[in-house]
Amino acid sequence: MLTTFDRIIADRGSVYAVSGGPVADRAAIDAALAQLKSVRRFAKATHNSWAARLEDEALKSDDGESGAGAIILRMLETEGLDNHLIVVTRWYGGKHLGGDRFRHVIAAVRHYLAQRR
Repeated sequence: MLTTFDRIIADRGSVYAVSGGPVADRAAIDAALAQLKSVRRFAKATHNSWAARLEDEALKSDDGESGAGAIILRMLETEGLDNHLIVVTRWYGGKHLGGDRFRHVIAAVRHYLAQRR
């Protein structure tokens, strides 16, 4: 079961949310992503970028937001957070954000990590 913090960042029409929760294996990751995308709003999002650290591997997906999965994974590694999935969702607002999109991914992950402490 993922915990979701919706509409935490808004910039030039783009809106961000972050979700996360514990996962045991790839099947649990797939199930959590399917559960998130079963909500129509998240299924229609422009990007659902994610990363997860399992005991024996690191997995990530940019979902079209180039580099976002790597940022999330690096933050999971820095926290030492194993068996956990974090998803950053973006609804594109029509204006390119350039490098600000990476700052927003970082801010979203930081928000999630702060809330779980």
